[in-house]
Amino acid sequence: MTNSDGGPYVKVHFRLEVKDNWPPASVESLWAVDQGDGTVQLDNIPWFVRGIACGDVVAVEPDEEDVPWAGEVLRRSENCTIRLIVLREGGTGAARQSVINAFRELGVDGEGIEQFRMVALDVPPTADLAKVQGLLNHGVAKEWWHMEEGCVTAEWRAVSAG
Repeated sequence: MTNSDGGPYVKVHFRLEVKDNWPPASVESLWAVDQGDGTVQLDNIPWFVRGIACGDVVAVEPDEEDVPWAGEVLRRSENCTIRLIVLREGGTGAARQSVINAFRELGVDGEGIEQFRMVALDVPPTADLAKVQGLLNHGVAKEWWHMEEGCVTAEWRAVSAG
């Protein structure tokens, strides 16, 4: 499988630190585009890995079975990763989709996963961060979702502090 840039897709594995049974796995695998030089560009919104975002370029080290494991982040995409556990309507598929649609109107991509009633958001630097944060905080206040900042930028923090 290749992407539109011609590079092959690979699954890159990240080790996770589990505390109090969360996250629910010790490894998360993300799709990425092999850059051909020992690095990959992530092409997936992470569900559980902290400190990374879609579009980041990461060094990889294959293990003895040639499975690529993530190393350090070499170049940041400047995207933010925000995760929500949807509470409204019990986190149904329709509720998750309505959350994704609301953020899509603000220029934010998202994916939902039924098992944990989650939505993962990929917030690009071109999005209106104040509006995105406003909607996120409104949803938390209304108890529509719980929110976690999985990976945020200095710009995100500056808007939050403002």
